[in-house]
Amino acid sequence: MNTAGGVGVGAGLRTVVLISGGGTNLQAIINQVGSGELHINLQAVVSDRPEILGLERAAKANIPTRIVDYSKFDRRADAEQALSATLHRLQPELLILAGFMRILPASLVSEYYGRMLNIHPSLLPKFRGLDTYRRAIQAKETWHGSTVHYVTPELDAGPSIIQYKVRIYPDETELSLSTRVQQGEYIIYPRAIGWIADRRLQLKHGEVWLDGLPLAEPVVINES
Repeated sequence: MNTAGGVGVGAGLRTVVLISGGGTNLQAIINQVGSGELHINLQAVVSDRPEILGLERAAKANIPTRIVDYSKFDRRADAEQALSATLHRLQPELLILAGFMRILPASLVSEYYGRMLNIHPSLLPKFRGLDTYRRAIQAKETWHGSTVHYVTPELDAGPSIIQYKVRIYPDETELSLSTRVQQGEYIIYPRAIGWIADRRLQLKHGEVWLDGLPLAEPVVINES
């Protein structure tokens, strides 16, 4: 699937979203752009896998799509080079990782430093990496959640912007916990993107600044 031409939906900051799967966070972003709450130009959606639901979501919203199928390359470095070339052609002002399940090369991260966001399903710096719901339950944590952060070369270690917190109940399962956390992601990710689009949020000297002031800690939204 490769939709050529067009300018995506919305107007404003040229934004590219990278995905690997169903694209539920992508859909939350699309919805807010469509309603006028989020002022960005969804220029393209780029996937490392073909025939995923996220690409269908983009096509339904008339957003151009690009595929860099990592499985077609003999070397990971060649796939990364192809991804980099694709992004260079698109020239995004903002790069959003929305379930993109690849570790990006340091050179690419450095190129988009301060202009690349990710969302991770934990209250960073706790539980970097995978299987965060299972690990949080097994560790008998009281709280879990999700964090929007700037991307840096170190995995899941970039400065945090905003978090969504949910309580872990005694009978919690991975499914019940993930469902509640993901509902919060659909709130905090568009909000952080909107702050950037409205020129309220920036990364300066490794610190997150919101409305002209450095954040001592991420903004926190508790499950209602």
